Amino acid sequence: MNIRKDDKVVVLSGKDKGKEGKILTVYPKDGKVIVEGVSVGKRHKKARRQNEESGIIRVETPIYASKVMLVCPKCSKGTRIGHKFNEKGEKVRVCKKCGAEM
Repeated sequence: MNIRKDDKVVVLSGKDKGKEGKILTVYPKDGKVIVEGVSVGKRHKKARRQNEESGIIRVETPIYASKVMLVCPKCSKGTRIGHKFNEKGEKVRVCKKCGAEM
């Protein structure tokens, strides 16, 4: 999976198409990610103790990683990524549109 936690992504399809957000959690085994402010559902919570609150809570639900695309920090566009080695010999991610390192 080419996407990591704290990456900025744009949603490609579904009801939230075009929305941008930061990745909160990655589930590589399932191929899913949780994106901030995308695919928000409601969860009904009942108070179990006296000091807890009950009510309806808004929760981000996982979406498939294939439905999101990484946003380049330099050109601010959704882009595919490539890999190359920098001068230190480390493998880095590279924007396919502008060539900037991510």
